[in-house]
Amino acid sequence: MVRFFKKKTRREIDIAISEQNGVRLLHLGGDMIQSAMKIAAPHELVLLYTQCMMSFLLFNPQPAQIAMIGLGGGSLAKFTYHTMPQTKTVAIENSPQVIDAARHLFALPANDGRFQVVLADGAEFIKDAALNLDILMVDGFDDGQQIAALCSQSFYDDAYGALGSNGILVVNLLSRDKHLSTYLQRINQSFQSRTVAMLSEPQGNLIVLAFKKSPGKVSWKSLWGKATSLAEQYHLPFEDFVSKLRKHQNSQNLHLDI
Repeated sequence: MVRFFKKKTRREIDIAISEQNGVRLLHLGGDMIQSAMKIAAPHELVLLYTQCMMSFLLFNPQPAQIAMIGLGGGSLAKFTYHTMPQTKTVAIENSPQVIDAARHLFALPANDGRFQVVLADGAEFIKDAALNLDILMVDGFDDGQQIAALCSQSFYDDAYGALGSNGILVVNLLSRDKHLSTYLQRINQSFQSRTVAMLSEPQGNLIVLAFKKSPGKVSWKSLWGKATSLAEQYHLPFEDFVSKLRKHQNSQNLHLDI
């Protein structure tokens, strides 16, 4: 394991890099894995929860604007950049050290016309109601804990405002977090309970999708059909995503009513 440190204006972050079986891992402030990259295939999504966060494509297969709060090793940013050429992606990260690590050790692409990394506080960034985002992805942790500023009621209210009329918020939460029910209550309050969720794996991450506008009754059959097409296009297990959505909603109905 290689460790390196750089000064930051407010505090230092302990960034650790390790490699196991051809996979490079990023750790921030502890042993918890924040990001993973196959060295031989740096643009693939390795961690299951990151794959599940792409489930928004079942509801919006062609987003024009995506913003991501929390860069880590840039797994999601790289994936959207290399697989969704019609989409503009901006990743917001408040640590220059993390950005530096992603650039030099995790094959993060340089900024260009459809990709940008912004050094900023994510909670402040989304207060701009003119963002008009199609997708807002939130994956912010500090030493294995949810960052308080990224799970407050005001944050979720601002996230609602930053989305376009058909926008979707995608949030990564820890299912074992003792405050999970509070976070879910806040998301539901901001989005009028227009939410669905899935567990990436038992006792693992809980991925929440919150909709600014209700997509209405969506048939499970139609989602299965979309999943088959998306799986071929992106080489991700979208059929599993549909199964996980249905299991978490405990739905015996023919429709997913959002």
